[in-house]
Amino acid sequence: MAGPEPGGAPGPRGGRRVRFRLPPTAIPAPSGRDEERLFYRRLEALVATGPGGFEPLFAADDGWRDLTEDRLLRKLVVQEGAGGPRPRPGQEVSVKVLGALEDGALVERDPRLSFVPGHGDAVQALELGVPTMRPGEVAFFLAAFPYGYGRPGREPDVPPEAPLLWEVTLLEVRDPAPQPPPAARLRLAGQRRERGNFHFARGDFAAALRSYRLAISALDGADDARARPAAAPEDEELREQRVKCLNNCAAAALKLDREDEALAACDAALRISPDNGRALLRRGQLLARRGRDAEAAVDLRRALQLDPASKVIHAELSRLVKRRSAPQEPSPGCAARRP
Repeated sequence: MAGPEPGGAPGPRGGRRVRFRLPPTAIPAPSGRDEERLFYRRLEALVATGPGGFEPLFAADDGWRDLTEDRLLRKLVVQEGAGGPRPRPGQEVSVKVLGALEDGALVERDPRLSFVPGHGDAVQALELGVPTMRPGEVAFFLAAFPYGYGRPGREPDVPPEAPLLWEVTLLEVRDPAPQPPPAARLRLAGQRRERGNFHFARGDFAAALRSYRLAISALDGADDARARPAAAPEDEELREQRVKCLNNCAAAALKLDREDEALAACDAALRISPDNGRALLRRGQLLARRGRDAEAAVDLRRALQLDPASKVIHAELSRLVKRRSAPQEPSPGCAARRP
């Protein structure tokens, strides 16, 4: 549908009217509330057959098909697509999403969620379900908690081990641009970093690290702008986001005991932002672990200059100073040579 003309008047009940020059006709555009009402009508039709919430739907055969062998992720086509191929690996999709709990509480509402299936940018129900759709298709995806928000749920609105029902409309399938504009790169990187934070909070550090790496790949070229004398504001934001993602990579790598990878991420962050306090602290801690005390002290002192009130940095420096000032135990060979 064409976009509204400048100065379009508000429609009834807070909606919008789309005005066309010829003929002079006003057509009310569907509002979010209209979409929600339609969703709930469809939802009521599904669960009206009996009590038990979504449980009967996991065993229903009327139009439902299983997307996984465990029958914990199922699909029901609500409206066939207008045509066109299904998404191929590596392509980006945009979907409209509404999602509800068994009690009918609406916990998902995104008019245009964009992601690349298989990159861990969305919940598994969407990662696995959307590639089965065609453009224009509307489908329900019923997911037990392993394909939704996991055993912990999602505070504050998704309880632990909650099944969810999503209504998904596949709006667009497109090949990734060879070098998207900065705004698109920032959007995608932010989405992936948030997904990494989601995994990190649940203790899935491998998945978190994967999401952070994908966020960095979306920001490729961010530090190339550092060499330009008059960088655009977007370049600075790209660099800042890259440093955040590198710091997150280091944190996840440490949780996985991958010290080399964590140290490399800190080095990369400090090449972009030499006075980044978090990277200085973490690199100082890593260098101290490896017995490179002089280098660790340089990083920790600089971190303390940037954040003099930090108790963590004070404790790390104090520990390092005590260790360096402690008398060294003589080796057995030296003791044997004493007169």
